[in-house]
Amino acid sequence: MKQHIDTAPIWESYREDCECPLCLLNAKAESSNVDYFLGESVMEPSQRIEVNKKGFCARHFKMMYDAGNRLGLALMTQTYMRETVKALRENAEKARSAAAEEAGKSILKRIGGKKSAGFDEAVAELKGMDDQCLMCKNIRESMDRYIYTVLYMYRHEAEFPKLFGESKGMCLKHYAETLEAAPKHLSGETLKHFVDTLTEIELRNFERLEEEIDWFTQKFDYRNQDKPWGNSRDAVKRSVNKLRWQVVED
Repeated sequence: MKQHIDTAPIWESYREDCECPLCLLNAKAESSNVDYFLGESVMEPSQRIEVNKKGFCARHFKMMYDAGNRLGLALMTQTYMRETVKALRENAEKARSAAAEEAGKSILKRIGGKKSAGFDEAVAELKGMDDQCLMCKNIRESMDRYIYTVLYMYRHEAEFPKLFGESKGMCLKHYAETLEAAPKHLSGETLKHFVDTLTEIELRNFERLEEEIDWFTQKFDYRNQDKPWGNSRDAVKRSVNKLRWQVVED
């Protein structure tokens, strides 16, 4: 079967024996973004401007640090730190001004009056600095395209619905996102069939994992020591990842 550049990654991930094919795609998107931001993007002014504005979340900062390219990360962090210091100076002035305004009020006004909004604004700005991530934005856009492609393939690729139905479902995060996207891109009997299939395989595979992790706990009973593990040896890892996407790695 001829595969398009957009559909090939979906075919590949759905042919893997995994709990969530979209988690595999998410991991590949993260890996390629780490390589990009530690490599060629360092020399791209437009990307450096975006990094300086948003920075990265804790997860993606750690992934870049663990990648081992200290110089690439240092160059990226250097200018982001510089912009953060500028923002902190402005934020500190707001906090000081709000404190001075509050301190100048009489006791009666402080007890019964409305508190200065300056503190709330200063704190909101600080929280905003820690609530942005350029890599999260890029990956979100990639995952939206992948989910759209899954839905497109379900409608237009004759062999894909069978492969989709034989999968182990998705993690809760990607299940919810796919379910949300379905009525935007499918309609009529195709939508009904897709949702029926998706919900059925999701329930079936969550119930399977429930049994596997239950047997994992029972294996610690001395009466079950000599009984086979079955598929339960890595049930804890797979259950955590099924519940909270791919957070536990090998």
